[in-house]
Amino acid sequence: MTDRSVIHDTFSLERIYPATPSKVFAAFASAEAKNAWHATSEHELGAAFAEIAQVKAGSVVVGADSFFITLRDQIVALAARYIIPTTYETRESVAAGGLMSYAPNFRDAYRQVGVYVGRILKGEKAADLPILQPTKFELVINLKTAKTLGLDVPLSFQQRADEIIE
Repeated sequence: MTDRSVIHDTFSLERIYPATPSKVFAAFASAEAKNAWHATSEHELGAAFAEIAQVKAGSVVVGADSFFITLRDQIVALAARYIIPTTYETRESVAAGGLMSYAPNFRDAYRQVGVYVGRILKGEKAADLPILQPTKFELVINLKTAKTLGLDVPLSFQQRADEIIE
């Protein structure tokens, strides 16, 4: 059984497909309750964060999307402004001041792409190569941001991190 208080306390900021002329953001309090925000600009992203703060979200998980990557600095700033602990899909967001990320090790994935290119250049058919899923994930924590948000990151959690930013 899932602790429902945790589910209701965490929101997800992600883009919903199929894409329309506006980008769509959703905050999920649970599988049953969903609030969506439409944004076509940085300004509307700010409005979405304001609404998420208004419903007193305990945290936000930012989904993987090129829109979020290009607005990384603004999203980090909005999370700090509204004092919302936020988890990201990239290490770079944490380096920019985000709280934490848990994501595939992209360096390892790019290395695998190189291996596949080499195999194809040696004559193997791309269609015959297996589809690979990421196998190595990185946990990156920004302790300075945690302190700013008033969070104490347990030592046991820090010890599991691949990288700590201080």
